[in-house]
Amino acid sequence: MSQATATSPSIPARVQRALMRGAGHLPPALLRLGAQFGRVNADGERLSPEMALTGWIAAHLPAFELAGKPVDRARADLTENAATLTEKLPPMAVEEDLEIDGPGGAIPATRYRARVDSVGLVVFFHGGGFVQGDRVSHDNLVRRLALSTGADILSVDYRLAPEHPFPAAVDDAVAAWRFAVAKAPGWGVRTDRIAVAGDSAGGNLSAVVAQQVRGDEVTPCLQMLIYPVTDVTTKRDSRREFAEGLYLTDAHMDWFVDHYVPDVGQRADPRVSPLLADDLSGLAPAYVIVAGFDPLRDEGIAYADRLKEAGVPVTLDRAGSLIHAFANMTLISPDARAAVDRIGAALAFAMR
Repeated sequence: MSQATATSPSIPARVQRALMRGAGHLPPALLRLGAQFGRVNADGERLSPEMALTGWIAAHLPAFELAGKPVDRARADLTENAATLTEKLPPMAVEEDLEIDGPGGAIPATRYRARVDSVGLVVFFHGGGFVQGDRVSHDNLVRRLALSTGADILSVDYRLAPEHPFPAAVDDAVAAWRFAVAKAPGWGVRTDRIAVAGDSAGGNLSAVVAQQVRGDEVTPCLQMLIYPVTDVTTKRDSRREFAEGLYLTDAHMDWFVDHYVPDVGQRADPRVSPLLADDLSGLAPAYVIVAGFDPLRDEGIAYADRLKEAGVPVTLDRAGSLIHAFANMTLISPDARAAVDRIGAALAFAMR
């Protein structure tokens, strides 16, 4: 049992989780009825009712506000909110807390394995705008992935801004990848079956790792980019269309970037904005999944397009009814569960 990810939710969090669990199992007919009246985006995709409700809650309850508050408070709120969205999942065969030798000191990590044997290894980087998030906030997601893929998941707590601005997170992510490659044979995993994955800021780090290790002897069998940050130098149409009211806002992104890369001159560095790399050829195959009502949608699509133009095998998955962070909302959303199932299936396929 991982001691690092074990939590004891507060009484309010337990009550809220019970309510969320009930909301997540509403009759399909009722969800279909609600969907008929949902918001439609410029591409004709319709927002699911549970995503609309989540966006409303985030916009009106201060505890669900992602940014614009003291960093310590933002981190604590995210962890508490994540506890309200955890599912009842089967126990793991292995939960092992580890420390990776990183350039700035020890990097905490946890390895999950659902079964006795493993088909591969996924090095996972959590989201949270490079400022918040950790193994606890993404524990539910990585457990789901361990179960659906049959692989080990190595969940990495890279250093966070503003205490550790760019390039600390990148340096830790690359160190974690190389640690995983070195450890895989001892865990009974072939080195040609190691993938990299992450959501949001973690999707950014996954894309950056794939670029940074392109010349290594071992490279990812897949880069799984879940609504990734790929370019912080400009604001595409989706940043304007979904600027507010849908959990992640345009103002939140500004807050995150200002903390992570306070030096504006560094923001075009491909280690910050992987979309701006001169050459994307020869990179690992990619699966890019974007949400239809996410400010980051268009930069994820742009990265998939550039990879494809460079000859990289790419799957672009448009989860049209969903919002940012849906991978952490599988408790309450059938569409989110289906999308995370597709993510797991793609990882499993790549490792087999």
